[in-house]
Amino acid sequence: MKNLIICALSALLLTSCASVITRGTQYPKMYEEKPVSIVIMPPINQTNFVEAKDYFYTTMYLPLVEKGYYVFSPYLTMEMLQEESAYDSELFLEADLNAFKNFLDADAAMFTIIKSWKRNNLGGALTAGVEYILRSTKTGETLYKREGLITVDTSVNSGGGGLAGALINIAATALNTATTDKVVAGRQCTYFVLSDMPEGKYGMNFGQDANQPAGKAFIKGTVKK
Repeated sequence: MKNLIICALSALLLTSCASVITRGTQYPKMYEEKPVSIVIMPPINQTNFVEAKDYFYTTMYLPLVEKGYYVFSPYLTMEMLQEESAYDSELFLEADLNAFKNFLDADAAMFTIIKSWKRNNLGGALTAGVEYILRSTKTGETLYKREGLITVDTSVNSGGGGLAGALINIAATALNTATTDKVVAGRQCTYFVLSDMPEGKYGMNFGQDANQPAGKAFIKGTVKK
């Protein structure tokens, strides 16, 4: 009986280990091409919130830099794209990206598709649904792709009891949600979704994180403001 239990536990352990997908397995192209520099493309906005494109664009720089990549200035990039009448990233999402390699010497281009952007003042939440696609400017291959539906919890609990306390909490939550910077919400979404992105050349774990677990292709999560 004891041997049977040991065998069963061993089989369960092996199955569990086998089910863990590593970053090297999930994103092999990242480790093959080892991109150093990234150009951030203007987001593709599929929502009714017309300002989401500009708000979200400013959130991408810092998370990618902290991942160890050289990132071209979003403002200069946007200015260049506008001058070249190439502000719409839809034109490049599946197109040849050699121009960005030739003119900027960028190794990869990061595309984002904003699929939802909702604010619930009374409920105390900002929810953003975004897909991230990193494509090689040399080969056109997709190096990294992940989508997230991330809620930023802006609720407030002052600790007061009874009806008066509940009303105070609702009012405070509504105010906190209304005043939450959309850039802050977008940046938290980016940090959360790109958490399993392999680190770049300037990261402390560059080339050493291939065996770390990779996340699911689509994730839902909540982060506190």
